[in-house]
Amino acid sequence: MSVRPSISTRTGDKGTTGLFGGQRVPKHHPRLHAYGTVDELNSVLGVVLAEPGLPGVVQEDLQDIQSILFAVGADLATPFDSAAQVDRLTKETIDILEEKALSLEKVLPQLQNFVLPGGSRAGALLHQARTVCRTAERWIVALAELEQVNEHVRVYINRLSDYLFLAARFTNRELEVPEQQWVG
Repeated sequence: MSVRPSISTRTGDKGTTGLFGGQRVPKHHPRLHAYGTVDELNSVLGVVLAEPGLPGVVQEDLQDIQSILFAVGADLATPFDSAAQVDRLTKETIDILEEKALSLEKVLPQLQNFVLPGGSRAGALLHQARTVCRTAERWIVALAELEQVNEHVRVYINRLSDYLFLAARFTNRELEVPEQQWVG
């Protein structure tokens, strides 16, 4: 008798996975790369949130963003021709993220040079999250070349990478760790 975790369905053992609505696709499909990388980003944000000393405003923002990323994943996992119903991301979600980014940017010194990823551990992890976000964006764009994708998802992920850059800079400033500028 084999015992397995209750979350194991065995339906993916042959290299396919089910989308919302029942359609099965190969595990290497761009749709899975897109929402899988969004899931990876969400996990990196969980690591950032575990960092002590993270500024309160960034912590609150990231908690909200994590919930939104679950909605982004559901949006990406549900083809437009699916029978499944999902709440699609809207422009209002993008507007809120842009407001959060602007509030961080207002207190930061204007950039004169590129900033190297790093600084405090929390700041460095936010830079890592930014690069994972950019990877998710590339997969979303690749998927959009094959199938219809909610335009707001692509825009949100693009804006999120900007927010994460500002959050890294803000966190380093709040933790009094200087940014290292690139002077190539």
